[in-house]
Amino acid sequence: MSDRSTTTRIPKKFHPKGLTILYEDTSIIIADKVPGLLTIGTDREKDKTAHFLLNEYVKKGNPRSRNRVYVVHRLDRETSGILVFAKSETAKTFLQENWSKFNKTYITVVHGVLKEKEGEIVSYLFENKAFRVFSTKDESKGKLSKTGFKVLKESKGLSLLEIQLFTGRKHQIRVHLSEKGNPVLGDKMYGKDEKGKQRLALHSASLTICHPETKKEISFKTGIPDAFKSHFK
Repeated sequence: MSDRSTTTRIPKKFHPKGLTILYEDTSIIIADKVPGLLTIGTDREKDKTAHFLLNEYVKKGNPRSRNRVYVVHRLDRETSGILVFAKSETAKTFLQENWSKFNKTYITVVHGVLKEKEGEIVSYLFENKAFRVFSTKDESKGKLSKTGFKVLKESKGLSLLEIQLFTGRKHQIRVHLSEKGNPVLGDKMYGKDEKGKQRLALHSASLTICHPETKKEISFKTGIPDAFKSHFK
């Protein structure tokens, strides 16, 4: 497995605000997103999104770029980390069709100390009319969802976890951990009432995909955010 994220450097002065470009070629762009930035636009917010910013970026004459990017997957607004965009419909289709086969690792800080230090959470997730996601025993209603977890550190009633995302359902990690009794720190929807402003402690840390053109395995990795580390000093 090769990590080409360390072999291609884009000068930071060209990076769109809120995004660090880890890798770019004629087929894909891999970016590291800050928390608070939407992946794609909504009725209320169309411009301050990763999709919009990268579209503007590729229109600025970079010789490796074409005129637009295509959304392959999404991260929640408050989730930071690795995002993949395609530069053609063909690349987008290939990546989406194979997405479930790719290795996706997240880092999170959760409330509590887990009895099991490593394991899997499996359930059928269902989204209600209020756009909240929860597990259901009705297999015909929900979508099979599988989350792997491993405890990395524990301190003062908090745990740092490495997460393997085996399926990619909406709010999957947040719901699974909340229902386990260990909600993600800073999760206003599925978590606890917390004092002060706390960012959602969820970060897309590493990703291995099959390149849509070369069909070779390609991997990208980011570090653990400093805000997460500060809870375990």
